[in-house]
Amino acid sequence: MITNNTATRATTNALTVQRRRGATIALWVVQVGLAAMFLMAGGAKLTAAPTMVALFDAIGWGQWFRYVTGAIETSAAVALLIPSAAVYGAMLLIPTMIGAIVTNLFLEQSVIPPLVLLLVASAVAWARRNELRQSASRA
Repeated sequence: MITNNTATRATTNALTVQRRRGATIALWVVQVGLAAMFLMAGGAKLTAAPTMVALFDAIGWGQWFRYVTGAIETSAAVALLIPSAAVYGAMLLIPTMIGAIVTNLFLEQSVIPPLVLLLVASAVAWARRNELRQSASRA
């Protein structure tokens, strides 16, 4: 007797593929948004926007720290847009946003913006965690 399990399997696989595709599209939308935010923030630091210069004066570590932070944010944003480097871009933003939270606490500013960005970067890193295993196994 021949059973018709093929139709069931094809339907199940198609549904899984659609869910995967939808999740992938949503992840890319989040990554592009996150990259845009950090390109703007990092660009403002690198181009010496007056508000960034004043902010880093208030921090008290010197303007070199503004350039380092801007370079980290900009490179992480670019990495988020490269499929093979997206997980590394998200991971680079995690300690950067932890530092921003601590700095905002020190300056008595709201921690909500860097906290939200930390959560989004963490979600991207978590969603792409399997890519770390794949790149580690290739090495």
